[in-house]
Amino acid sequence: MGRIFEVRKSTMFARWDRMAKQFTRIGKEIVIAVKAGGPDPDSNSALRRAIQNAKNVNMPKDRIDAAIKRAQGKDMANYDEILYEGYAPHGVAVLVETATDNHVRTVANVKSIFNKGDGVLGNSGSVAFQFKKLGAFRLDPEGINTEELEFELIDHGLEEMGDGTLENGEEVLVLRCAFSDFGNMQKALEEMNLTPISAEVEWIPTTTVELSEEQAQDVLKLVDKLEQDEDVQKVFHNLA
Repeated sequence: MGRIFEVRKSTMFARWDRMAKQFTRIGKEIVIAVKAGGPDPDSNSALRRAIQNAKNVNMPKDRIDAAIKRAQGKDMANYDEILYEGYAPHGVAVLVETATDNHVRTVANVKSIFNKGDGVLGNSGSVAFQFKKLGAFRLDPEGINTEELEFELIDHGLEEMGDGTLENGEEVLVLRCAFSDFGNMQKALEEMNLTPISAEVEWIPTTTVELSEEQAQDVLKLVDKLEQDEDVQKVFHNLA
């Protein structure tokens, strides 16, 4: 009984940690959006997107409103979005998206994590060429005619459409477009009264690396350490 309780407690804490990390990430997205385009989501598409992503991770409305209010304060830090590139063990390419108010701290932390995980932090351009930067929209597929939707969105930059799942196992429809068409796609979906569950930018690898289970664990440990850093927003890799 004691062992079962410890496992449940460990799982619960892990869930809380993941939720806290998600809230921090979305909070930074909101701050960046407000500082760039103002606090009104009706006239700020980036803020609308951030709010929708916040709802997707069950961020309470009062926390969303508080983040918007904080972003308008004169003392609120400005976050710079910086992409770091490197290699995990066994030649796996890794991209690390960060939002930071202290470049020195962030690069030192990211470099340390790579080094301790038997990886190496590379220069700008050393890894990104192995990925495509795409916009990704996830929709509830219920009631959607996928053939009609695909036909409607091709002129707005749709590159691919397929099935996917969220972390909770919920099935979703995934739409991807070139990053340059992100705004066009978002506007088209809004005009069709389709509200995405999430709308994000993703780096999709053009080729992947096959590893043994043991080698893959080496890579995933490094990725996990990176994701735990307070300045890291997302981590992408080309591990199959």
